[in-house]
Amino acid sequence: MKKRYAVVTLLVMAFIVFFGYNVQAAPATLPLPKVNISVDGANTPKEYVDNIKLLIILTVLTLLPSIIIMTTSFIRTIIVFSFLRSAIGTQQSPPNQVMIGLAIFLTIFIMAPTFNAVNTNAIKPYLENKITQEQAIAEGSKPLREFMLKQTRQNDLKLFVDVAKVKGEINKENVPLYVVIPAFIISELKTAFTIGFLLFIPFLIIDLVVASVLLSMGMMMLPPVMVSLPFKLLLFVMVDGWHLLVKSIITSFS
Repeated sequence: MKKRYAVVTLLVMAFIVFFGYNVQAAPATLPLPKVNISVDGANTPKEYVDNIKLLIILTVLTLLPSIIIMTTSFIRTIIVFSFLRSAIGTQQSPPNQVMIGLAIFLTIFIMAPTFNAVNTNAIKPYLENKITQEQAIAEGSKPLREFMLKQTRQNDLKLFVDVAKVKGEINKENVPLYVVIPAFIISELKTAFTIGFLLFIPFLIIDLVVASVLLSMGMMMLPPVMVSLPFKLLLFVMVDGWHLLVKSIITSFS
């Protein structure tokens, strides 16, 4: 009965707040800018080009999350967390939402110097009309390119440079982003898998020890995972595993 009264009370409060807000806010009007991406009403070539640019920008915004994920430290972080959960043997702990949230905030922390450089050198001058759009793109790509090249192996970079057949002298300043990004991704995958392998070793030893003890005791019907899981959790907590893991991930980008 108490739960039922609580639900009814919450519904009544939501009803009062919603309709009270509508009644009070009804006289006020919020002016909204008109956004038109159609090309039918373009009277000049410039208006036609501006509408096409706006359409392209809105299309790129749909792919922006994937682009940001693939060009930052998020790849290595989330893969390492997935390997950790598999090594310990917990199926849904920590939940995916917690792991992704932690990976996102660690990515923001690690990428903060790069984002600040992009904001200072490209976004703010462009918004203040001090540089053109082409200059803003060129200046904004420099810190991101520098970050990715620092984490990219030379063999991976050389692979895509050779396949793309980039002409001219290639250095850190003029290497194209379409070459740097895939090389950075496969380098991050290898680094994350290397860290995951090192994470598996101590937990694998615990599994082997527990399985040997159970076999020697004749308890072959008892799954070793059920017995080894508490010991793996105890080991991870005693060594302050989250602190060590997060510290290792952050320092690996320095």
